[in-house]
Amino acid sequence: MWKNYIHSISKEYNFRDPAAESEITQIKEELNVELPEKLIKLFDETNGVFDIYDYPLIWSAEQMIEENLFYRNDEEYKDIFMPFDHLLFFASAGNGDLFGYAILNGHIQKEDIYVWDHEDDSRRWIASSLEEFIKGWIISEISI
Repeated sequence: MWKNYIHSISKEYNFRDPAAESEITQIKEELNVELPEKLIKLFDETNGVFDIYDYPLIWSAEQMIEENLFYRNDEEYKDIFMPFDHLLFFASAGNGDLFGYAILNGHIQKEDIYVWDHEDDSRRWIASSLEEFIKGWIISEISI
């Protein structure tokens, strides 16, 4: 489903082997969150989505863990930004801004996607679903 959907928008994206079940479990355990079904299904097809320069549209499971733990635990960030424990980042805009889901009570309860602005620490709604985010970002309907 996801590979076909993304290729229907642009053929300039590449896929990797599916994420292992253990990698998906590791995301849940290390980040203390239940993943949305659509993100799990994407990982069941590919462990990240990458452009022709190997830049991720959607991070791999490993990068998702690394990036989220960095933002949640970096001591300098704790002094200048609101906490990141209520966000699950899955992609970068390439300019320092990050895309993610809102976490409430350990769950992603809505499909909405938000952007975190690294310059002013704002968190702004940008898409109503992962599909809308992917399409909007690829065809430049979403801008930050």
